[in-house]
Formats: sequence, C-alpha cells, structure tokens
Amino acid sequence: MIALLLILIPLISGLVTFFTRSERDAKSWSLFASILTLAAAFTSISGLFDESQLSFDAAWIPALGTRFSIGFDGMGKMLCLLNAIAFPIVFASVYKNDYKKPAAFYALMLLMQTGLMGVFLSTDCLLFYFFWELALIPAYFLCSSWGGEKRIAVTFKFFIYTFVGSLLMLVGILYVYFKTPGHSFALESFYNVKLSVAEENFAFWMFFAAFAIKMPIFPVHTWQPDAYEQAPSSVTMILSGVMVKMGLFAVIRWLVPVFPHAALNYSNLIIILCIVGMLYASFIAIRQDDIKRLIAYSSIAHIGLMCAAIFTSGQVGMQGVMIQMFNHGINVIGLWIVADTIETWLGTRKLSELGGLATKAPSLAILLIVMALANIALPLTNAFVGEFMMFNGLFGYNIWFAAVAGLSIILAAVYTLNMIQKIFYGKTSLVTDGAADIGTGTKIMMIVLVIIVVVLGIYPQPMLQLTNDTVQTVLTKFHL
Repeated sequence: MIALLLILIPLISGLVTFFTRSERDAKSWSLFASILTLAAAFTSISGLFDESQLSFDAAWIPALGTRFSIGFDGMGKMLCLLNAIAFPIVFASVYKNDYKKPAAFYALMLLMQTGLMGVFLSTDCLLFYFFWELALIPAYFLCSSWGGEKRIAVTFKFFIYTFVGSLLMLVGILYVYFKTPGHSFALESFYNVKLSVAEENFAFWMFFAAFAIKMPIFPVHTWQPDAYEQAPSSVTMILSGVMVKMGLFAVIRWLVPVFPHAALNYSNLIIILCIVGMLYASFIAIRQDDIKRLIAYSSIAHIGLMCAAIFTSGQVGMQGVMIQMFNHGINVIGLWIVADTIETWLGTRKLSELGGLATKAPSLAILLIVMALANIALPLTNAFVGEFMMFNGLFGYNIWFAAVAGLSIILAAVYTLNMIQKIFYGKTSLVTDGAADIGTGTKIMMIVLVIIVVVLGIYPQPMLQLTNDTVQTVLTKFHL
C-alpha cells in the first residue's frame, strides 16, 4: 500500500495544484505534497512494514494480461527515496523564483514525480511503459513553455530522441509479450521467457535503444546538454538528478535479467561506447564557459561509467552502480542549485564573467566546494565508495578498459577545479563586485545535501545493505 501512496500523493496533489489560484498557494501546496511523499518514502525503508504491506496489485487490463502491479526491491526503494528527496529540495531552493502560470508549472512538476515513482515501482512491463511515458510528457511541456530562448528547437530534438526510443521499446515489449506463456506483461513472465539467440538479440537492442537515449550514452547523448541548458533550472535538477536514472534502472531491472545472453555478447561494445562517451564529455566539459553545459557534460561522463560498470557483470561493480545512482543524484542537484543561484542572482552563467565570489559569498563558496569535490569522488565524500567499486569492477573485467576509463578521473578534476577557481577566486568582476551571500533558504537546502554527502561518504553501509538483494538477483540472471 505504501507503494500506491508514493504514486497517489504526487498525482492527486498535481491535479489539485492545477486549480490553485495564486502563485503562493501553488508553491506552498507543492512543497507540502512533496514533503508528504518524502515521509511515505522513508516509511518504505523503515522496516515497519513487510513486503506485502508495501506492494499493491490489482486488475488493470485483464484482456491483455496486464495488471496494476507495483512493489519494491532494494533498488526501487533507493530510487524512490532519491525521487522523494529531490522534489522538496528543488521546490524549496527555487521558492523565490517566479514562473508564469505557476499553477500549471508546479502541477506538471508533481505529475513528473508521479511518473518517475511509477517507473521505479512497476512490476508489470506495460505499466512500466505507461509510467515511462507519463514521466516524459510533463518534461516536454515544462521545457517548451518555461525554457530559454531556444526552448522550442531543443524540446523538439528532445521529443524526437525520446519518442523514437520509446517506440522501439514498445516494439520490444510486445515482441517479448507474445513469446511469454499465456501472454503476460508480468516481470516474472519476462524473466522466465525462452528466446532463441536471434530473438534475444533483436529484443535486446529494441529495449537498449530507449534506455541508452534516456541515460544518455554516446552517441545518442546530443539532446542532453541543450535540454539542460534551455530547461528551467528546477526542471534541469530533476532531469539530471532523477530522470536519467530511469535508463540505468531499466537496464538493471528489465534489460540484463530478461536478455542475459545478449547482454554478455554485447558487453564489450557497450562498455567501449561508454568509455568513449566518458572521455569525449570530459574533454568538452573542460572547454565550457557556461556552467550549465559544464555540469551537463560532467553528468554524461558519470552516467557512462555507471552504464559500463553494469555490463562488467561483477558483484562489486554492480553494487557500486546501485549506490552511485543515489549519490550522483544528490551531488548533481547540489551543483544545479548553485548554478541557478548564480544565474538568478548575477544574471549570467558564464565562467569568464565571474570571479572573486569567495570574498562576497563565503557560504556559497564552502558549500559548492564540498559538492564539487563530491563530484570528483574525493575520499570521505559519498561518490568515492561507488566510483571506487565501479572502477574495481571494470578493472576486474578488463584492465585496459579500466586504464582508459581512469583518465576521466583526471579530466574531472581539471574541469571541476577550473570551475571553482573561475567562480570563487581571483579578482571580482563587474558582475560579481556587488554580490552578497546566499539567502537562508538556499543555504539550508545546500547544508542538507552536504550532510548527506558527508554521512554516506563516511558510512555507506545502509545503502549497500539496501541494494544487496537486488544485486544478487540481477547477477543470478546475468550468469545463466
């Protein structure tokens, strides 16, 4: 039942928000609803309820062999928690921002959260597809209506990429559905389906195309930097912090266990594409003058490492991916909050126009440096454990892959430390000369994120324990 609440709270709240009359009501109601969702997410990991009380199953479309079946595994709990943490943090951090048609804006944000929750909870493949699309549709409207000057062209590109991917995935879903005994969309039916080598290879690529676009990995990544740059900052935080995890989650939940032989056969190719994407994105990030685009390319590099680690088919690497999905979401949201604060506050995102902010905004400097160091996986930050485990898994799989991919560590340090230097050190510019320190609300949200970074950096065991069963289940299928 808790799983159903995680979907119903943002869904009903989003529909109610459409009818709020003032901007203050829309903001307050959305923040309140997101806090209720967070409370429900914490309940799911509290241990107060057994699995039967957490899940929900009901008839949906019996004629098609599909049910409204939702439930948790460790990975689902972790990503639902990330989703639930992200929205109140985002709503609070942009609370002072003004949006045209605020009721529609905040309603669409809550509907996007509904779709994301459904993706992480679905144990029926058609229901998973339904929520996959439900998460994307509000994102289209949010980007096209509240984005930057180039929002229409960028949103169209985003739509084409994701629409093609979704269409291919639907073909794959139907193909596997007709191969299941009794024609069922249930997760277990998909796990137990018997396919020939050719059939498995075909269906594998139908699914993987959609997931690769959503992560994204090279060479289907080109929509992401433009979308992140043009989308409203609050939407970018969710796209980068939570929505890209849909692709990684889907690879682990729906791709590898359903098509284990194809996953093994194509693992080298996919890992090579991921490593190329990591280095490519890192080199481009070094050349960026726009904070948003720098963070966008940094995200591509980190997601590439996670995807590569999945296909190493080892326990250590897979466990690293599990906890890094959560940690990356926390870290990148913190970076986006700083980017939004600087843009809203100073009217620019260009590194070349900044400088000297450490003397004007010492609190912002300290908090960004912590998040930036977490972004490059400094020891005692949350990202260190996950990244170490992923490189360990890659090293065990192929030492040359690990050596080449390891160059991204150096490159990440270059572009991250360069960003810190250009924003906070040196002489103040005309833009930053009159700046003041950040407000209390933004400071509180950043402190919350920093606490998560430090606590999970020192003691990651809760996340490792939470996802251990999922790792074992996936690897059992992978090694058939």
